[in-house]
Amino acid sequence: MVTAFVMIKANTGEADRLRDSIESIDGVRSAHIVAGDVDLIAKAQVESPAAVKEIAATHIQAIEGVEDTQTYIAMD
Repeated sequence: MVTAFVMIKANTGEADRLRDSIESIDGVRSAHIVAGDVDLIAKAQVESPAAVKEIAATHIQAIEGVEDTQTYIAMD
């Protein structure tokens, strides 16, 4: 099992809508609106690093209102 955290920058005023869209993606366990350099953090648990890429690059980045993402894979 691979755990990853996706940091998401959103357009102004879009965080609530984006959280709901992101949480509906298969493999995403949770999404939280946060304060700081990013607007949301999503936690994904999937079978492979390729599945992490699918979630971040294909699904999350395709959502209207997402400006940028950074993905971190947990090492433990």
